[in-house]
Amino acid sequence: MPDAHVVPDHDTLDLAPQAHDLVIHGNSLHLANDPVGQLIQCRRALMNDGLFLGFAFGGQTLNELRSALAATEIELTGGMSPRVVPMGEIRDLGALLQRAGFALPVADSFTLKASYPDLLSLAADLRSMGETNCLSERHRAYLGKAFLRRAEEIYRQNYAEETGRLRATFEVIVLTGWAPDESQPQPLRPGSAAQRLADALGTNETPLPRQDD
Repeated sequence: MPDAHVVPDHDTLDLAPQAHDLVIHGNSLHLANDPVGQLIQCRRALMNDGLFLGFAFGGQTLNELRSALAATEIELTGGMSPRVVPMGEIRDLGALLQRAGFALPVADSFTLKASYPDLLSLAADLRSMGETNCLSERHRAYLGKAFLRRAEEIYRQNYAEETGRLRATFEVIVLTGWAPDESQPQPLRPGSAAQRLADALGTNETPLPRQDD
């Protein structure tokens, strides 16, 4: 897409109102300070009936690492702090599309499986991806060799593959929505259906019992 207008993922997006027929939010929504605000800005940047595509890591991402670090910290210090940035669940992110005013919102997901020879290799890959912990209130003290050694032991006990490599999950959530337009399909008024669902499914309809029965 050589003519695409590429903007940094700052809190305020450099997008002119109603100037684009497609806006792609490329895998940074999970790092945004204000996800709803980002979505609203994207919707305002779309022409009527323009398409929004958003990609973000979901809540199952790095669940193995999150669990291993939490167990290690509880064991060694008696407490726990968020070592992996929190990420939204698919239902929550789908609801944000509606809050932002998109029409025909859809949230879907797919999972990518990766593996690493050791914990430090996983950490190096996350650092290269720009996916280290971005929480402003994160615990900033160096973890130390003893902590990392124990974290890898727990990781291997629970999430090692048969080859000995460490499994890591990446859940990618895909969000689609359209800028509202009169040409789009509109929901029918409740009770106005002209066909029975049972007929469409080729099955028998079982009425619900009356409350006074």
